[in-house]
Amino acid sequence: MKSSDFLAFLNQKQTLVLDGATGTNLQKRGLPVGTAPETWLFENPEAISNLYSDFVQAGSDIILTCTFGGNRIRLAHANLTEKLSEVNQTAVQLAKTVTVGTDVLVAGSLGPTGEMMQPFGTLSEDEVFDIYQQQTKVLIAAGVDLLVIETQFDLNEAQAAVRAVRSLDADIALVCSFSYDRGVRTMMGVKPAQVAEIFNNLTVDAIGINCGKSLEDNLSVLRTLKEGTSKPIWFKPNAGMPTANDDGSMSYDVSPDMMGENAKLWITEGARLVGGCCGTSPEHLAAISKVVKGK
Repeated sequence: MKSSDFLAFLNQKQTLVLDGATGTNLQKRGLPVGTAPETWLFENPEAISNLYSDFVQAGSDIILTCTFGGNRIRLAHANLTEKLSEVNQTAVQLAKTVTVGTDVLVAGSLGPTGEMMQPFGTLSEDEVFDIYQQQTKVLIAAGVDLLVIETQFDLNEAQAAVRAVRSLDADIALVCSFSYDRGVRTMMGVKPAQVAEIFNNLTVDAIGINCGKSLEDNLSVLRTLKEGTSKPIWFKPNAGMPTANDDGSMSYDVSPDMMGENAKLWITEGARLVGGCCGTSPEHLAAISKVVKGK
């Protein structure tokens, strides 16, 4: 889907409902804590399809592919190095099967590399560019409608990711989303005003906020980002703050009803694409969808 078509779709709907969490939902469905969700694309594809389907049934207009960890660095940790193409292709195919006959869009998820760039780490800018380009190439060939570079914390990595996407396709719809997991800054100290200043001048169709910390902190980031950009804002906060369970999994303290109530404020404050990240279940999405769509 071209950027112009994506923006026309957004303007037609006014507000789009995104999906919820992948990892925490799959853990509730049996994925062992610490296991990469991408492993279930082969070991339990029905669970992936069912989660996609549940989000669609809950009212999502856009669902993200199970490819957050689909780059070669993260796949190496999951012992899936040789299956990079198959991982990304399979995730897209499952999503497209679930959305056939609907107007729900399939977004290819591009998570962070998982390692630091120089001078704080070992990755060079060229390596980061190549990592994103490799995964992007497969996602585009598999037929995603748009791409979402998500949970970013480093301005340099995010910009390299955008350049990698645009080196392959100058027109495909593209979102870039940052995680402000230090409250109102990313782990690298990046402020939303800095993101706005840089990404206003890049060829992205929406600027995002996802994951992060409390709903209050994410709301503060949303307000600041709105002041700095006229681009649509993608907003996927966690369902509150996590609490560790005995088995290593996390529980989140915001109920579906609370999430729905908060969604009203997010939209009032400028979010145009609204969903949830960690802890956000299909039930949370249904509550958000009811606010957005009135049903």
